Amino acid sequence: MRRIGVAERRARLGRRHRLGAGCQAADPVAAAAAMVALHATDPATVHLSVAARVPGSEVAGTERALYDDRTLIRMLGMRRTVFVVPTPFAPVVQAACTDDIAVKQRKLLVKHLAEAEVAEDTEACGRWLAAVEESTATALALRGSATAQELSADEPRLRTRLSMAAGKSYAAQPYVTSRVLFQLSAEGRIVRGRPLGTWLSGQHQWSPSADWLPGGLGDKPPAEDARVTLARAWLTSFGPGTVADLQWYAGWTLGQSRKALAAVEAVEVDLDGQVGYVLPGDEDPEVPVDPWVAFLPGLDPTPMGWKERDWFLGPHKSKLFDSTGNIGPTIWSDGRIIGGWGQPESGEVRCHLLEDVGADVTALVASEAERWTTWLAGVRVTPRFRSPLEKQLSNG
Repeated sequence: MRRIGVAERRARLGRRHRLGAGCQAADPVAAAAAMVALHATDPATVHLSVAARVPGSEVAGTERALYDDRTLIRMLGMRRTVFVVPTPFAPVVQAACTDDIAVKQRKLLVKHLAEAEVAEDTEACGRWLAAVEESTATALALRGSATAQELSADEPRLRTRLSMAAGKSYAAQPYVTSRVLFQLSAEGRIVRGRPLGTWLSGQHQWSPSADWLPGGLGDKPPAEDARVTLARAWLTSFGPGTVADLQWYAGWTLGQSRKALAAVEAVEVDLDGQVGYVLPGDEDPEVPVDPWVAFLPGLDPTPMGWKERDWFLGPHKSKLFDSTGNIGPTIWSDGRIIGGWGQPESGEVRCHLLEDVGADVTALVASEAERWTTWLAGVRVTPRFRSPLEKQLSNG
């Protein structure tokens, strides 16, 4: 087994994630393709992840790719998470991950409908859900695009309430609206369009997939073939990685992960005592990358690409992750995390280094903080999932 040490893994990260000097992407689509997909649970992450990788990029350029050219699409994907994916790759993600999620979520929603006594039994609840879905899809087709509120006006059953955690202190009775739209989206029937408001907004208009893209999401490959394609893409961007890394990233079973690695004929390498994998022909040492510094947003796909992160995270997890495993804004140098950043009410980018990196790197960090302050132009981004260090910098 060839050994791939930490230094080489960090060099690969800088080059393949389009963060190193001279390695950056040409446009938002190239940035997304380099990362397989961009995290989009927090809408700001998409734009900030692109800006970190595409010199001179602006929000308008990413919006154009998403909503005008539609060369990028926002969809549910790996780990039941919303991503922005290059449009030609969307059928792969759908077949490799989202279809299974849709099956599981339908069963769960029918169970919740039965608990709320929406119909007399589970089978009746399934029929009720199917009828509401068809009515909602028809209403959306007639409108062309619509908000959740507009669709619930067209289909009043969307205002049916669920009964969640009855008898508990955190009991809730949410409308079924978001769950039905989630289900239709997970099955590839509808897509999230333009946001309602600025690029920071998490609410979107919905459109039928067939209207948004000619032919909808396109022809899906068989699920097993799609998993192989996704595994190959992940290894291209994130390799070397372990079976556990791939399983966590994709949200697959251990068996599915092992089978996909076998199908791409992944080559075993030594990750300082752990077995990792790279694609055939990708065993050679990475070309060194010139020194670089990058500011990445919360939930950026780089730190969220592996389950095992010690080789780039070091001892900083408690300051940079929230209690549920979501990473906040980070500062990187040559393939490792060296600090975090946040924005106080005044809007400037404020940073904090977690280790001594020397005068030269500290100067690069200060320069990059100024660049981001200019890029944001007074817009204050508050991450949806806030790390302890980001809260400290934003509130201090």
